[in-house]
Amino acid sequence: MPRNDQVTRQWHLLQRLGAARNGLTLAQLVEAIPDDLSRHPRTVRRDLAALEASHFPLLTERIDGEVRWRLLDGFKNIPALRLSPTELMALAFSRQLLSPLQGTLIATSLNSALSKISAAIPSGATEYLQRLDQWFSVGLGPHKNYRHHRETIDILSQAIAHRHTVQMRYFSAGRNVTTRREVDPYRLRYVDGGLYLIAYCHWRKEVRMFAVERVKSLTPTDHPYQMPLHFDLEAYVEDALVVMRGERITVELQFDKGTAAWVKDRTWHPSQQVTQLKTGQLLMTLQVADTPELLGWILSFGSGVQVLKPERLRVAVESEARNIIRASVREPGG
Repeated sequence: MPRNDQVTRQWHLLQRLGAARNGLTLAQLVEAIPDDLSRHPRTVRRDLAALEASHFPLLTERIDGEVRWRLLDGFKNIPALRLSPTELMALAFSRQLLSPLQGTLIATSLNSALSKISAAIPSGATEYLQRLDQWFSVGLGPHKNYRHHRETIDILSQAIAHRHTVQMRYFSAGRNVTTRREVDPYRLRYVDGGLYLIAYCHWRKEVRMFAVERVKSLTPTDHPYQMPLHFDLEAYVEDALVVMRGERITVELQFDKGTAAWVKDRTWHPSQQVTQLKTGQLLMTLQVADTPELLGWILSFGSGVQVLKPERLRVAVESEARNIIRASVREPGG
């Protein structure tokens, strides 16, 4: 029997035991196991014994002539948290999700909270958590490292909490210049491996998005600000494919059969609508900002995608593709 099956089966048992108020019989526990796993009563008994050996506080009691298993109440519902055992372990296991923010106050606080959660799990049960690594892992993909930006993030967090204006020196990558700004920080937003500040810029007289790692220096002030009542943070970012904002356009794309197979199961933007064609091709429509992010995203599919609308985007994609070809055949140093 695969070891992963045992871990998965025990996870289902813990979920059911954590939710049961009056305990469960062996037959009820067998029913909790998915059909694709072994559901023999002897196997479930061995699982229960293994959980007890891992120091999960399992109790048995006879009610109306039936033996019932249940978790010790103090473990099943920790008074301050009211979390089930599997919820506790899932939180403890999620620590690796914080790695992009290591070194920041956010990660420090979350790590502290997760350490307290881990302390609520029986010591022997940590071995069970280690076994989860054999069948579940997290791939974060490309992301920025904020270990050296802790002070910036801490100051911004405090300024947002107290609604105070900050002064900063900010490097604009597009214009390759560093400027002094005074901004009202509204929110820190983590998206696509990067941390961004959404703030009202007094210089630009509008709300802008700033990459945190490009903040060269930051000074808090005691000047309070008030966010406009009509401003909707979610509406502000809804058109962006990732972070760049621009004119909203309707985009129609057609993916070939090979590319459609993995494009169709992913949400690329909240506005997307997809239609699977009988040929296996896929049509996608999006209401999204017209930005270099959109151009780069379309090009990332190579020849597997065709821009149907708008015409100016199709022309831009073809032009950039030709530029890529010219650059790839250009002699080194030419």
